[in-house]
Amino acid sequence: MVEALEGIKILDLSRLLPGPYCSMLLADLGAEVLKIEEPSQGDTMRLREPFLKKESMQYLVLNRNKRSLTLNLKQPEGKEIFCKLASNHDVILETFRPGVVHRLGIDYETIRRINPRIVYCSLTGYGQDGPYRDVPGHDINYLSISGALSMTGEKGGPPMTLGLPIADVGGGLFAAFAILAAIVAMKRTGRGQYVDVAILDGLVSFLSLYAGSYFATGKPPLRGEFRQSCLYPFYNIYQAKDDQYLTLGCSEKHFWANLCRAFNREDLTEHQFDEGEKREETFKFLREKFRTKNRDEWIKILREADVCCAPVHDVGEVFSDPQVLYRQMVQEVEHPLEGWIKQLGMPCKFSETPGRIKSAPPLLGEQTTQVLQGLGYSESQIDVLKKKGAI
Repeated sequence: MVEALEGIKILDLSRLLPGPYCSMLLADLGAEVLKIEEPSQGDTMRLREPFLKKESMQYLVLNRNKRSLTLNLKQPEGKEIFCKLASNHDVILETFRPGVVHRLGIDYETIRRINPRIVYCSLTGYGQDGPYRDVPGHDINYLSISGALSMTGEKGGPPMTLGLPIADVGGGLFAAFAILAAIVAMKRTGRGQYVDVAILDGLVSFLSLYAGSYFATGKPPLRGEFRQSCLYPFYNIYQAKDDQYLTLGCSEKHFWANLCRAFNREDLTEHQFDEGEKREETFKFLREKFRTKNRDEWIKILREADVCCAPVHDVGEVFSDPQVLYRQMVQEVEHPLEGWIKQLGMPCKFSETPGRIKSAPPLLGEQTTQVLQGLGYSESQIDVLKKKGAI
């Protein structure tokens, strides 16, 4: 099977969520990803609960299709091995705080003297420059400073966190996008480049619709005062008789008309965007109406009426949903310690070069000996490196 990124070799220094998510997507598409981990504990995601038999499930769902090499980059021997690897790889991905790779002596300027074709991607919260360069942060901090949390929650209430770590995952997506663009440029020009990806920048770019409104009016969107924050009855969340929830997304006039027709309230068709008493009257009617049947009954009725609606699933329901299963978003791979483990499928479908799960997430340092032998190290040399703590 031809793979889209076949032949692309990536050194992955990242850990936790954003970087490993990025490199997993690239590995699914055929890139050869070598995960560089510190010898003592490896990627700290390996320590996160819940565990199966011995391995963290949070680590397992982010690191398939990769190999693992343990390397102590603070030791000269570790740095030497990394530089040898960098000479024949295409991409380096790192998520250290700014300045760390310089102190380790493996920064872009150093590596490009070894390999001018290298694509070197640094993924951080705020980027490699600017006043927040050295400020630490996590998903919730990036969401708050980007404005995303200010728009999440009920009108008059406090901001609310999002259920998904969308900042971290979004950062991984932008890094994958940037790496692919830089690879294309490298193939065309023969030169690599440095890629600086900031999670905050990605979140700000997600604000496109709200930025347009703000640039036009000078007024920032407030919680509960715009369409996506449940301002209108036609784009909202409702509770059913069984205390389950469903969503309406009838933004277009014809979908709203279909809903009104299904409820024998065609008189409401012309009041889709009304404010004041009429809007509250419509809210009251819909809330009472949806409490007369169970969630799944309403979904059946409304889908037959061609209404934009969906059930509010919990995570367990997601992984038994027929659409999710049909699209192969739940798969399994055999692990040497855990047996068959579940994995999330590749989200993008390709007709000629499909992504696939080829191997289980690696054990810590599983390929260390193999990789070093490939660089020409003998068994005795590898033993010495182990005794020194370099691997």
